[in-house]
Amino acid sequence: MSSPGFELPLRLLLAFRMFIDELHAELARQGHPTLRPMHGFVMQAIGPDGTTAVELGRALGVSKQAAGKTIDTLESAGYVERTADPQDSRRKLVRLTPYGIDALSRSARIFDTLRARWAAELGEDRLSALEADLRTMTPANPWRLDTPGWFGNL
Repeated sequence: MSSPGFELPLRLLLAFRMFIDELHAELARQGHPTLRPMHGFVMQAIGPDGTTAVELGRALGVSKQAAGKTIDTLESAGYVERTADPQDSRRKLVRLTPYGIDALSRSARIFDTLRARWAAELGEDRLSALEADLRTMTPANPWRLDTPGWFGNL
């Protein structure tokens, strides 16, 4: 007997939520207690070269004001800084600080650890097959940073 259609998206969302909750619990233990799930999307959208509040809002699918509010939160926590754009002094760039880069580096390692735990539980073949199947069924680029706007708020 097959599962009802609504179960698959709910299970995928639950798996995502489990990963993110475990990630943030471990990040808190490793010195990043104030990070929240949406902050990861924001810091990924800021990227290694920085961005403006307008560009950040566009990438996240939220207003410039919502992006600015999140930038304020991350700036006061030490994850980002505002600097003058060397190409255009009228623009302010938002850049990751070393503390922000540390959080992203730790996140990558924690995700690897969580994936390894799933591989140990399910078996590497089954997990690899699941990942391959998900790649088949989803767009090639997994970096949908507009999830905050899609969910409706930031």
